[in-house]
Amino acid sequence: MRLMGLSGWSGAGKTTLIAALIPELRRRGLTVSTVKHAHHAFDVDKPGKDSYIHRESGAQEVLVSSAHRFALMHELRGAPEPPLAELLKRLSPVDLVIVEGFKRDPHPKIEIHRVAVDKAFIHPDDPYIRAIATDAPGPFPVPRFDLDDIAAIADWVIREAVPIDQEIAASGSRP
Repeated sequence: MRLMGLSGWSGAGKTTLIAALIPELRRRGLTVSTVKHAHHAFDVDKPGKDSYIHRESGAQEVLVSSAHRFALMHELRGAPEPPLAELLKRLSPVDLVIVEGFKRDPHPKIEIHRVAVDKAFIHPDDPYIRAIATDAPGPFPVPRFDLDDIAAIADWVIREAVPIDQEIAASGSRP
């Protein structure tokens, strides 16, 4: 399994890029999973559903399964958020894991930057940013891609993604 991160400010287009990149990578025969960091409380369950009631009643983990998918919800119940390296160990094997967020973690990333968001670039302060996908003109100290050049971004990701074992070994990651 290999890993590449996408990092950028809210509204820059990280999720939009991932939604275009995954089908391109799959078209090339790769299996892909994602890890998304949320900076807020989130819920994948609905109040009133049995699984929600199980979790709210105090279950540490609730696994919901059907013929189409399963979801495992794990409540931290005051425990610290697991580091990225620990979360990666929980994934089933795939060719590539794309990480959205975790922008302070020490893994290779593409910075997603959109001029209209009106935020500073992240790459000057993050040595783990290895490329930039942006609508801003260069030059840049790392490779630059147009936000809509999905084929070129996919080529680069395939070439530059690092083995997850290497990422876990180098861990010291923080959310």
